[in-house]
Parts: sequence; C-alpha cells; structure tokens
Amino acid sequence: MSLVIKCGLVITNPEQEEKKLGKTQKFDHMKLIGQYAGGHKHLITLGRFIAGISAVIVLIPYYDLWKIISIAVNGDDLSGISHYAWQAVILTVASLLIYIVALLCTHIAAFRVQANMRSSLMRRIITLPLGIFDEDGTGKIRRIVNDSTAATETFIAHQLPDKTVAAVTPIGLLVLIFAFNWKIGLICMIPAVLGFMVMMSMMGKGMQEKMAEYQNALETMSSEATEYVRGVPVVKTFGQTVHSFKRFKECIDGFGKWATDYTLMLRLPMTGFMTCINAIFAFIVIAAFAFSKDGITAGLILNIMYYIIVTPLITVALTKVAYSGEAEMTLIDALKRVEYIMGIEPLADNKGDRLPADNSVELKNVTYRYKDATRDAVKNVSMKIAQGEHVALVGPSGSGKTTLAELMVRFFDVSEGQILIGGVNVRDIPSAELMKRVSFVFQDSRLIKKSIFENVRMARPNATEAEVLEALKKAQCMDIIEKLPNGIHTVIGEKGTYLSGGEQQRITIARAVLKDAPILILDEATAFADPDNEAKVQAAFEELSKDRTLIMIAHRLSTVMNADRIFVMDDGQCTESGTHEELMRQKGLYRRMFDEYSRSIEWKVGA
Repeated sequence: MSLVIKCGLVITNPEQEEKKLGKTQKFDHMKLIGQYAGGHKHLITLGRFIAGISAVIVLIPYYDLWKIISIAVNGDDLSGISHYAWQAVILTVASLLIYIVALLCTHIAAFRVQANMRSSLMRRIITLPLGIFDEDGTGKIRRIVNDSTAATETFIAHQLPDKTVAAVTPIGLLVLIFAFNWKIGLICMIPAVLGFMVMMSMMGKGMQEKMAEYQNALETMSSEATEYVRGVPVVKTFGQTVHSFKRFKECIDGFGKWATDYTLMLRLPMTGFMTCINAIFAFIVIAAFAFSKDGITAGLILNIMYYIIVTPLITVALTKVAYSGEAEMTLIDALKRVEYIMGIEPLADNKGDRLPADNSVELKNVTYRYKDATRDAVKNVSMKIAQGEHVALVGPSGSGKTTLAELMVRFFDVSEGQILIGGVNVRDIPSAELMKRVSFVFQDSRLIKKSIFENVRMARPNATEAEVLEALKKAQCMDIIEKLPNGIHTVIGEKGTYLSGGEQQRITIARAVLKDAPILILDEATAFADPDNEAKVQAAFEELSKDRTLIMIAHRLSTVMNADRIFVMDDGQCTESGTHEELMRQKGLYRRMFDEYSRSIEWKVGA
C-alpha cells in the first residue's frame, strides 16, 4: 500500500503557492473550508460530532460480546445471552443510523461548499485577463474547477466523518482493551504504538513534497499523452512508433523511474507498518503463554478469546487513520490549486468616465513578457493606427503578432509602455466600454454547443432573430443555414451536425457583424478555410471592415497587399512598416517573405 500512488490530483503551481503561503505559515485547510461553507459550516461540526457518537456506540456491543463469552465460559444461565445479543444488534443498527445522519449533515455542507467554491472560481475566472487562458491552458483551469472542487466535496461528505471515526475509535478501543485485563491490553498496544510511530514518520512534510512531485510528474505525462494521441494519425501515416515522440517517452521513463525509486524508499517503512499492525495477534499468543504459567483458568480463556476478537479492530483503526491522512493531503493539494486561481489578480477595472475620443489605436514603447519566460515576447514596439485605417501585422511564426493584438484589447497588461485607444490608455477604459469598442475574430473559431442563433447572439444578447439573420447574410452564411435541418435554430454538434473550419469562421464573423464594434482585429482568420470558404470569408471581411479600424494578422500575404499599412514583426520587434509597394522596394524581411510566399503558391505537382 502506498499513500501517494493512489492519489491523482495535480498542483497547478505549487512553487507559487509555497511562496504565497510563506515558509512558516501553515496552510489552514479547515479554515478555508469554513469560509466556503458559510452558514453551513456548523453542519460540518455537527456531522463530525454525530459521527464521533456513532463511533462510540458501535464499540458498546463489544462489551455485550464480552458478557456473552463470559456467560458461556463460566457456565452461567444461558438465558442471559439473549438480552446482550439483542442489545448488541440494536446498538449496532442505531450506530449505523446515527452515522447516516452524520453523513447527511456533511453531504449537505459538502454540496454547499462545492457550489460556493465553483461559483467563486467562475466569478474570479470571469475577471481574469483573457491571456491567462493561453498561459495556463483552459484544460488546467477546467480541471481545477471540476476536479479540485469534487475532491473537496468528497473529503467533506465522506472522508471527514470517517476521519472523526478514525480518531475516536482508537480512544474507545483503549478503554475496551484496558478495561478487562490491562496487562494483556498493554502487551497488545506494543505493536500498535510502533505501527503508529512508523505511520506518522511517513506522513510528514517530506511525504507532502513527494506527493507534489508525483502529481507534477503525472500532469506532465498526461499532457504529453494527450499530445501523442492527437498525433497518432501522423505516427500511423509515416510508420513511426512511440519513440518518434521523444518527450512522451522521456516522461514515461522519468515517471517510471520516480515511481520505482519512491516505492523502494517506502519499502522498509511500509513493511514495518504492516508488520506491526498485523503482529497484534502474535503478541496475544505471547501473552497467553506468559499468563498460563500459573494454570489455565476460565478467566484467562475468557480474556484471550475476547482479545482475539477485539484486537483486529486496532489494525482496522490504524489503517483508517493512515488513509484519513492521505485523504487530507489530497484535500490540501486540491485547495491549493483552487487558491492558486483565486490568487491571480484580475486586471484593474477603471470605474471612471474617460471614453476614447475616436477609434484610433496607438502603441508607445510597448514591451511584454509572459510569466516564467526568459525573454520578451514583444519588445519596445511603437505604432500609430488612425481611425478607419486598415493595417496588417505580418512576420514569421513566434514574432509576437498575436501577442501584440491581444495586448491591444487588454488580454494582458503591458509590462512597459502604453496602449491608447482614442487617446485614452486602455487601463483607464472601463472593461465593458473596451469590449464594446473592439471585436476580435480568433484564428481558432470558438463556437459553443448551442444553436447558430444563440452563438451569433452572444455578441448582443438582446438582438432579434431578424438582426441575427441580417448579420448572417452579411457574413456570407446563408448557404450554411439553408442546409441545416432547423436553420439558425440548429444546435451545433447535435445529431451529427458539424461545421467545417471555414464555416465556423463565417459564423464567428457574423457574431462580429452583429456586435458592430468600430475596431476589428482579425487573427489569422482564414487559416483553416478551404478555397471556396476562403472566398466567402474574404467577402464577409470586406463587408465587416467597412468604416472600421481594421487590424489584420495574416500569413497569407496576398490578403494584406491592399492594406493601408503593413507592420512587419520579427523577434518581438516592429522592424519595418509601410505599404506593400514601399516594403517591396526596401528589400527587407517583408520582400523575402513575399517572394517565398509567391513561390509556394506557384508550386504544383510535376508531370
């Protein structure tokens, strides 16, 4: 049995949590649970108290058992057995019913904690910079919202009352063991105490650190496994093996080595623990021989028989204590992940009334570095985009184009410099006003599993069906709507209704049309469109960009040739700017990129 390998939770950023908590400050998980429980925290206390009562009552039948054995061994009137037998049955059933009441209390509190925790997380997530979802990944955040809160609910509902029972039961057992023959009881306690000491040595700070190591290794391996599964078609196509994904194999090998080393490290203490808690029966045999020197009496037989029946409870109780400690470490990991999200500071929202004078965009010496990065993603970039101007951002992959666009709409706050819209720093524009001013069409179309109508109307929740239809027409989507079984009320993903990448992009454009924001940012919006869809997407863009400030990110340089100005990004810096003709005459990076692009589109299969 390993106290770590059974646990599958992952601390998202344990290093930051340790810094936030401080080396000397202890993470008070029960206090945090009480905060999320609110008025229901008294139910947790009540549930634990009732569970403790249940643990005491369930031990009383063992006294009845001793009386029954005593009557049988001493040859007393056997009619007295019935009384003790029925009392034992009634108390056992009563203990079970009382424990169910305890579970009822903790379950109600647990559901309330989970609901409050998820509500708090979602309220916090809504306020976070949108760039957080790119840095941490939506998958990690989703696991924190789902898995961490579920782990907390399970601990409160089931493991917290079990922990109380595990704490109360040994105390009751001590009374039972020492009440009838303290000498035999003392002998029985020797291996129990040794086992308890070994168990506590395995559940200290070192174990918590090992659990964090395990969970981090598991997270990395799971992430690489997902990437490998996604690449299976490529593996099969080219006849490769798992070894073609070196990182995945290295993660498996690393995790295997860690698990082996950890198991070997626990070999001796686990062997000692299991030996001690299972050696109690052997100590009873030793006690029997020791006390039988003066002759075997009825009283000795009674005590030996009784202790043979009762002492296995010590083994069960110590095992429960061990598992309750493991459950508590699991809970702490889960709560630390929740607190990691809750500890992320949202972007400061200016509540003033400063509004942009127009729809121009200006960047002044903008620099940005992602967290934990060793270099700047954007370095000292300055540019001016007049109201109604159509500009393009081009450059090699990783040059900072998308990061720059995301900074313009304040997915992040810049590390240095300023971004102005209409002469006002985006930090000073209320979030609602900023979102009203800007539409962002992502490279990866983001539609939800709802109807076309509901997906488009997300841009303006009070829009009528007629207004949504008009937006769809302007976005060249009517051919899509006509082939759907329920028109605009068809749910995407239901009954096999799916849209291609280009079709999804046009629905996204319809959403932007309906929003009618004066500043439009297009991020590689034609990247996944086939030729037919690309023509329709381009037509939709022409309709959408009329009388708007347009900022387009593109790899297909043919789509930006007519832009008023083109900004060339390279290694996070803006190295060139001008019209297509001006940049071609400069014979710089843009000229080289355009020549390579022109050669690529002229390529064809040879005869």
